[in-house]
Amino acid sequence: MPDTLAEHCRLARTAQQIWGRASLNERLVPVRKLRHLLARDARELALTVTQDVERSATEVLASDILPSADALWFLERNASRILQRKHLSRRVRPVWLFGGREHINRVPWGVVGMIGTWNYPIILNLVPIIQALVAGNAVLWKPSELTPTVAQKITSLCQEAGFPDHLLTTLPATREAGPELIETDIDHLVFTGSEAAGKKIAVRLAERLIPSTLELSGCDAMIVLADADIDLAARAAWHGVTLNRGQTCLAVRRILAERPVYPAMIEALRKHAPASRAEPLALWPQAQQAERLIHDALAKGAKLIAGNPPAAENDPPRFPPTMVWDATPEMAVCREASFAPIAAVMPFDDFDDGYYKWKASPFQLSASVFTQESAKIEAWAAVLTVSALVVNDVIMPTAHPAAAFGGCRSAGWGVTRGEEGLMAMTTPQAVLTRPGRFRPHYDGPDAPGTAEILNGLLQWKHAEQRGSRWAGFREMLRGVWKARK
Repeated sequence: MPDTLAEHCRLARTAQQIWGRASLNERLVPVRKLRHLLARDARELALTVTQDVERSATEVLASDILPSADALWFLERNASRILQRKHLSRRVRPVWLFGGREHINRVPWGVVGMIGTWNYPIILNLVPIIQALVAGNAVLWKPSELTPTVAQKITSLCQEAGFPDHLLTTLPATREAGPELIETDIDHLVFTGSEAAGKKIAVRLAERLIPSTLELSGCDAMIVLADADIDLAARAAWHGVTLNRGQTCLAVRRILAERPVYPAMIEALRKHAPASRAEPLALWPQAQQAERLIHDALAKGAKLIAGNPPAAENDPPRFPPTMVWDATPEMAVCREASFAPIAAVMPFDDFDDGYYKWKASPFQLSASVFTQESAKIEAWAAVLTVSALVVNDVIMPTAHPAAAFGGCRSAGWGVTRGEEGLMAMTTPQAVLTRPGRFRPHYDGPDAPGTAEILNGLLQWKHAEQRGSRWAGFREMLRGVWKARK
């Protein structure tokens, strides 16, 4: 095994140069095998996740393994169409490039670095890894230090699937390996993690002029309109708050209910409130932040949906599912990203008021709208600058294998998954072919006919009046005649 990260990167680049020249059908063979292996080892893989981070094995199957397998299936059937060469139409070719042939290739970045996360350690790691490999890249992957066993299992499955040596390199699952990866000879970086870490990474990558995809934090809103099914919305809210114990970037953090149904929404939330026992979290700071946010909201006038003021517990860290109502957009619970089962409920009066309250948080990852009217859906979709808008449901539909996933503003930039996610693992390459030998631009700006050709072309194609266009056409022909003499 190589001793240094630089050597890992050198071997990855060598492997990529061979892999990138392979046909797409060849690159998809191990993807198909890997999908079958996910099905074969699904239960073992789910139990591996529960060993690293305390989660229900059934929840892992539903939220991690099944959508990952579907994402691989999507790539098998659609990668050829997505990455195929695109020929540019003659109708968009400028006259001064007459006779040419042009097409756009999608070429891999080269070596893609990935810094992974722990909360959904399969889908949020495996899918971008496989997208990068299908696109023709090599991958240096730094798994989360909280999920080392899962990382070993994913690496083993990829090796068994038949990906060539050094094409996927799994780095040590340590905090130190991430900063080291950012400093090595990579061509693109995919990071999934917190806003604070993402900002630091973005600064360093900008200094090195390395492009990136940053999947960061969320403070997602559920918008409940007056015609919504209130019972369904309340059930969805608690599901969105408690899924994976709130350790989900797409978790419901803010519930905006239109004023006419606000009282009914509060009562429905009380009805569906889960037992108030504290849930285990991965890290003690998560529980501490949750306690701070809830107690800050209560001190500023918010009220608990149910139960008593919660307290964070340690060894292991725990916090109970908690909602407050009569919150305001200025409260920290409505503005900060958190990773615990908490949410705030607030009323809004009309479209403009609801938009103002939604916009108060800088995190724009996803949102949900509960309504029965398609016109209202379109109206909200037009102003909610999020990567995913879910209607009458939360979270789960965002795992659609053909849907892109990404964030705006403090939630990051770039996308993973779906067609756009695969394209993001490549860069466009324009191939422009010229026939013949007529190259008047080689002769310089003062050559005979050059000025007439340029001005004639400009007038012929872009002048407002028809007469000016015909005059330009004649001037262009005179210039061509002079240039050919």
